[in-house]
This record gives sequence, C-alpha cells and structure tokens, in this order.
Amino acid sequence: MFSTFKKAFWLLGVGILFLVLFLPGFSKFQELRDKNRDLEYKIKRLNVENALLQEELKKIARDPDYQERIAREKMGVVKKGEIPIKIIREKKKIF
Repeated sequence: MFSTFKKAFWLLGVGILFLVLFLPGFSKFQELRDKNRDLEYKIKRLNVENALLQEELKKIARDPDYQERIAREKMGVVKKGEIPIKIIREKKKIF
C-alpha cells in the first residue's frame, strides 16, 4: 500500500512538473497559431484588394471615358463651357 501511494505521489509530481514546463509553451504556440491564421486571412484579403486596384489602374490608363468619369465625379472637373450645378437635397423633417 505504501508503495502504491509513493508511485501515485511521484506520478502526480511528474505530471505537475510536466504541466509547469510545457503548458506555457503550448499556450504560446496556440496564440501564435491563431495570430498566424489571422495574418494569413489578412494577406489573402489584401491580395484580392491589390488585384482589384491593379485592374482599376489598368482601366484608368486605357479607357478615356472612364478617366473622364472619374475626373468629373471625384475631382469635380468640368469641360470648357459647362456650368456645374450642385444639387442640395432637403433633409426630411421628423416631427
């Protein structure tokens, strides 16, 4: 009986030592794995966004109608002789 108690005590001690030594490393591993997964997702998303921006850049470089539309909509450019008109919408009043 004393021998069984002694073995159980040693096993418990070894188990606790194992947890103390390896649990922090395992937790750090899990944390880094999650961070890596998040960064891989962000890289994929940025690659898609980059591809879309490259297509936009090509379209701007090749299509004069698209260039004009962007200049008019985003930069407020007008052709010579045109008169720009700004439409201001009324806000709906809530009573």
